[in-house]
This record gives sequence, C-alpha cells and structure tokens, in this order.
Amino acid sequence: MTLTPAKESNFLSQNPHLGEIEKSGFDPKNPPKPELIDTCVHCGFCLATCPSYRVIGKEMDSPRGRIYLMDAIQSGEAELEPATTQHFDSCLGCLACVSTCPSGVQYDKLIAATRPQVERNISRSIGDRLIRTLIFNLFPYPERLRPLLYPLLAYQKSGLQTVVRSTGLLQKWLPRLTAMEAILPEITADSFNANFPDIIPARGEKRYRVGMLLGCVQQLFFNPVNEATARVLSANGCEIVIPKSQGCCGALPAHQGQETQAQALARQNIDAFEGMDVDFIVINAAGCGHTLKEYGHILQDDPVYRDKADVFAKKVKDINEFLVSIELTAKLHPISDGELSIVYQDACHLIHGQKISVQPRELLRQIPNVTLREPLDAALCCGSAGVYNMLQPEVADELGQQKVENLVNTGASLIASANPGCSLQIQKHLKLQGHDLPLRHPIELLDLSIRGEKLGVC
Repeated sequence: MTLTPAKESNFLSQNPHLGEIEKSGFDPKNPPKPELIDTCVHCGFCLATCPSYRVIGKEMDSPRGRIYLMDAIQSGEAELEPATTQHFDSCLGCLACVSTCPSGVQYDKLIAATRPQVERNISRSIGDRLIRTLIFNLFPYPERLRPLLYPLLAYQKSGLQTVVRSTGLLQKWLPRLTAMEAILPEITADSFNANFPDIIPARGEKRYRVGMLLGCVQQLFFNPVNEATARVLSANGCEIVIPKSQGCCGALPAHQGQETQAQALARQNIDAFEGMDVDFIVINAAGCGHTLKEYGHILQDDPVYRDKADVFAKKVKDINEFLVSIELTAKLHPISDGELSIVYQDACHLIHGQKISVQPRELLRQIPNVTLREPLDAALCCGSAGVYNMLQPEVADELGQQKVENLVNTGASLIASANPGCSLQIQKHLKLQGHDLPLRHPIELLDLSIRGEKLGVC
C-alpha cells in the first residue's frame, strides 16, 4: 500500500516514534539518546581537555563536534557513513570531557551508544577489518595469546626485532602492524608463569573474602603485578578467590563497539564469580575496572543477566580504591636507601572513568621516604586508550611523546602507572626518547614495602 503525502503525514503524526526511526541515520537498537544529546549547550569547555582535538585541531574531532554529529545523524540531517565515522573513531574514550563539562553531559553514554551503531552499519576497508579482526580475536583471549609467547621470545632474542625496526619497512607498508609491534613488551620468564591457586588464604586474621580478576594482557605481560596484588591483599587480611573460568573483562571490544563480544565476556565473568560468596571483586587495571563497573549497562538488554550484572558491578573495586577503604594493616618499610621521588601517571579510566586519583597517591605516600611529584597535564590521556594506539597510531604517538616529556620533566626517579595499556605506551615513548626511567604499578611498590625489599632506585 502506498500512502499519499497527506495520509503519510497524518500517519506519522499519530505514530511519531516511527517517523523518528525512519528518518534517523541510526538503527533503532539503543541509539544515542536525544535527551542526553540535548544536555550539551555547546560551551566548548571540553575542547581544552580533549586529546584528539588538541592533536587534530578540528571541531568535529572534539566532544562538542561529535555530539553535533550525533544530533545531525539522529535527525536525518547527516548520514552515518565513513566521512562521519572517522570522527567517532578519532575519539580516545578517555572521558576527560565528562570530568570537565559544567553541564554534566554524559558523553561516555553517548559515545558508548554510537560505537556499536558504527560497527553494525558501516562497512570498513579490508585493511581496517583485518587489523580489527586480529586484535579482537587475539588480545582478549589469553589462551590464544600464550602460544605466541615462544615465537615472540625468539623474535626478540634472535635480533630479528632489531633488524625489523632498523629497516623501517614494516612502518612503510604496514603502519598499524608497526604500531602493534612497537608496544610489544620484553617477553620474560614471568610471562610463562601466570599460574594461581583457586584460593589464596589471608595472612593473619581474615578480614574480607575477595575475588581477583587476572585480566588478559595483564596476566601474560604484567604477571608480576598480579602476583604483587595477591601478596598485598593477603598481607592485609584478605582471602583471595581466583576462578579458573574467568576471562577478559571485555574492555577492548566494549570500547570499540564490539557489543556482542563484550556481552559474552561479561557473562563469562559473572558466571565465573557466581556462588563464590565474595565481599568484593578486586581489579588492578584501570580500563578493566571501569568496564567491570559498567556490566549493568553492557547487559541492560539481557533479561537473564541484567540483574546479575548490576550485583556484580556493585562489588567491583579498583585495588587502590579498595586498599584505602579498608586501611592497610601490614607494616610498610622503605623501598630505597634515600628519598625516592615518584611521579604517578593518572590512567584515564581511573581519574575520569572511576573518579579515582587521590587513592593511589595516598597509598604511595604511606611508603616511608617516598615523595610524589606532579606532572603537567596530569589528566591528559597518554594515547594508549585500549587499542587506540594500534588503530590511530599517529595521534597516539603525539600524545605519548607529550605525556612522557611531562613525566620526565618532573625529575622523578620512577613512574607509577596503574594500567597495562598506559604502561606499554609510556615504556615505548621512554625508549624512543632515550630515557632509562623505571616504571612500576603502585601495587608492586606496596608489595616491596610490605616485604621489606629495596627497589635500588633513588
């Protein structure tokens, strides 16, 4: 049946929601909410804090510009197409704009709704699809990554890595693969020893029973951080439960709009910890913690898991947040012979995503002989942003270079970083700039202090 213009107008006036769906450039599955879009008053406060705008310098690559695009696509004035998608792709998802916005615009909810729309409705180039397929089918799965450790170790120790980097051929032909290779950490024996018992008892009186998430990249490339986390929790009266069936938190796919994959990983972790009777679920990686706390939103359309996800998310605590809340009971000792100056690197998904910035500093200050130094632009993203530094390497490199310069210029003897992605990005740019500055997770420093071991840096 064909409606005349008059009848169509009358029909849509009686069913306005159908007209909105028809003219919108977004599909009807959870598009950015118009009421959230309308809270933006276009004041521009977000521009100064937005890392992509700082580097690219275009309005459409700022939060304000992207919200304008969302509104235009929603109203049918613009299309969801590669020309508009590139501006959503340029967003690091650091959420600095959320912290800055005087109007309380929930940009985090807006970009989280937009990314799945892009992935469902835009056909990416073959090269883009290949690199994304590699990333999302490899990094969130430790059991797939682990067999690659041996060839990666051979690649590093044989001198082949030095040859590949010196020729620059990989950069010329495969810049995104080059970006992936450039952040590859040194493969050590720790990468092969990521084995934990199901339960680790508390030392002394048991105060809490906590679950611990090991992560994906964290457990393979930063296993000493997980080991230190377990020792610190145990030393402070926590019995630790580590289910073998746990998996990746889902942060990498969630941040890039891979909705189905993120939901599957969320369900896996909810099932893994269900029935474990834990008081809290502790995580030592900033990006992972932020995603775990968003499980209720990620599974909002799942009638079976929605309530379970809310219960799970309410138990999640970042390790810094948790230790400050329960107060340390273990005695702390100096980790250096003299004064140790530390610069703490704020991970975006801690300072902006979880509003956690005071707690890591408070813990570090409790270590005898430690003084903290503050960098310029402490709240600005380092450029890692999950897998952003692999997908948008040029913008990420400029941000990484600036971040390392700001950290080094503090004159600190050591960098403390509470997120594996940030640590990899910072270590890459420390090497590029010729700085031999050690980097540790705050929990590793606390672990040394509790055990009375010296760091050898001052």
